[in-house]
Amino acid sequence: LVSLAWDVGASDEVMAEAAKAKPEAKAAVAKKPRLDCIDGCRFALVFPIVVAHFARFGTSNLTALKLLTQENVLVGGFFVISGYVSAYTSTKLGARGVEEKKVANPELFFWQRVMAYYPLHFVSSAIFAPMFIWVERQFNSTWNMIAFRAMLNFTMLQAWFPKEAEIWNQPTWFLSALTFSNLTMPTFVLPQVAQLSKGGLNKLFYALTGISLLQKVSYSETARFHSSKEHPVDGKVMHPLIWNLTRFHPFWALMEMTMGIVAVRHVMLDTEEDKKKTPMNPLWLFLAAYSSLLLRLTQFDFNDAIIRGVLFVPLFTKFLKAMHRDALSKEPSSITKFFGSKPMATLGSLAFPMFIVHGPIGQIFYKKIIAKKLWGKPMPHSFFPFYLAIVLGLSHLVNEYFVKSKKVSAIGGQVAQTLSGWTSGILRDS
Repeated sequence: LVSLAWDVGASDEVMAEAAKAKPEAKAAVAKKPRLDCIDGCRFALVFPIVVAHFARFGTSNLTALKLLTQENVLVGGFFVISGYVSAYTSTKLGARGVEEKKVANPELFFWQRVMAYYPLHFVSSAIFAPMFIWVERQFNSTWNMIAFRAMLNFTMLQAWFPKEAEIWNQPTWFLSALTFSNLTMPTFVLPQVAQLSKGGLNKLFYALTGISLLQKVSYSETARFHSSKEHPVDGKVMHPLIWNLTRFHPFWALMEMTMGIVAVRHVMLDTEEDKKKTPMNPLWLFLAAYSSLLLRLTQFDFNDAIIRGVLFVPLFTKFLKAMHRDALSKEPSSITKFFGSKPMATLGSLAFPMFIVHGPIGQIFYKKIIAKKLWGKPMPHSFFPFYLAIVLGLSHLVNEYFVKSKKVSAIGGQVAQTLSGWTSGILRDS
């Protein structure tokens, strides 16, 4: 989700000076190629999530709804990609360790990443705040409660509160969990994971998967192991607060983000001999990951937490590794070329704005109390394709005129510098 630039190491000016001073060292500089195929994968995650959140307004077919409403499985892939990109841009290629310049100021590292997504979250929250507040008042929420929820929304702390995780723009709980994960990156996670060998990375991945799965089994034992009883199509959930702690809590998001870090480090440590090997076709891992969603239609209809922890996240992580290696080969496979193509890279760039805007737009058309006020009733099933088109179109405009805006980026950079100064020392002994 985070719109991070693919960095190739030091700046051009620094590289030029180094080449003049020490020509023999030039060959030692490992250049990181841009991986457009990773960007393309974002759309394969965000589009079904956008569909899932309002799928019941697009069809009444129970089989289709069971298949389409698995956003809590797919969102794990976003945490994995976030970790994958974060480590790729800030750790060494072909060697252990982080790029010291990137994490030399850990507070700045943290705030720069937050400012990559907070401006759009802030602006969208401010624009739709009157609608959110009006709805709250219709349900007799006190002004004190509204103020509390506004504070949680604008400070991105809602994921820590299971009763409030889906306030206002529900999908933005992801940003809340992501922010905590980013806080741990420059000092606690990236430097430690980047020092591991391939053997250590393998062990860590299995440990992270086991810890993540333990919590999901704990939830399932309390509620239900099968989705037909735990996550009905009508949206009602047994033990909703425990379910929210399972799917929203920032600590479990950190586990999945670290899995992405482990995955990319494994590829970045490939030796020249490793690179000569024929890479696995990523298609089979992609199909295996997404085929796990079909289990909801069978007698093995395990709940979203189990499917996410046991199958989707591990398989999707392996898919990213396989596609990364395939992209670096002389003849990438068709699926790698597809996700790296210009159309998919463009759609991938829309993933973040789509994730932010689809919730409020969906509420306008489908939240009963709002839609009844505006349109007389929620929009019919036939309107659903137009809703998706509106989300895509608006996301394109937001991406072109806000996300890519140099002015917005400059303001975000200045805010990051200021906040870094105010918080200096919280992530290091300064």
